[in-house]
Amino acid sequence: MKPLHYTASALALGLALMGNAQAVTTIPFWHSMEGELGKEVDSLAQRFNAENPDYKIVPTYKGNYEQNLSAGIAAFRTGNAPAILQVYEVGTATMMASKAIKPVYDVFKEAGIQFDESQFVPTVSGYYSDSKTGHLLSQPFNSSTPVLYYNKDAFKKAGLDPEQPPKTWQDLADYAAKLKASGMKCGYASGWQGWIQLENFSAWNGLPFASKKQRL
Repeated sequence: MKPLHYTASALALGLALMGNAQAVTTIPFWHSMEGELGKEVDSLAQRFNAENPDYKIVPTYKGNYEQNLSAGIAAFRTGNAPAILQVYEVGTATMMASKAIKPVYDVFKEAGIQFDESQFVPTVSGYYSDSKTGHLLSQPFNSSTPVLYYNKDAFKKAGLDPEQPPKTWQDLADYAAKLKASGMKCGYASGWQGWIQLENFSAWNGLPFASKKQRL
């Protein structure tokens, strides 16, 4: 099979439907899913391979997102790129700039596959789309969702209702202050950059996190 350009953050089922079915077509899929998520990727590939004997998806864990992206670009430059590469959402622009990927909407179009690009939540697909045409450059896959964990015992100690977590940014600020006042070293911490939480919640509620008017 002739090497294919790969799509960033693409689902394995997309490119796997392409190619010549005269012999088993091997489709390398480099990803950044470890642990239970990695097992799920392996399971998806096994199920697809069982249902499509002419094709074989071979998932390979290549490290975290940055490591996988770098490995993908390096492999492309040496002519050994995988058919599919998982890249974090904002990495799509990097991959397009490196000319290492083929837009996913072109992949589906050339394969004659009807694909409804509007099926994704706009606030998610926006990361992967061409701002001029609105078409998907890469396909959303395993998009992350922020989750808030809180300590009910700490809530009780601070005089807060353990069954009522904060629902607004003001609630979060107030709760964090009370938690710190009760003896906690830190009332709130984020596993990611703080702006990610703000941008996620703002976008979901239709509030502009940044705009041309703000010169951001």
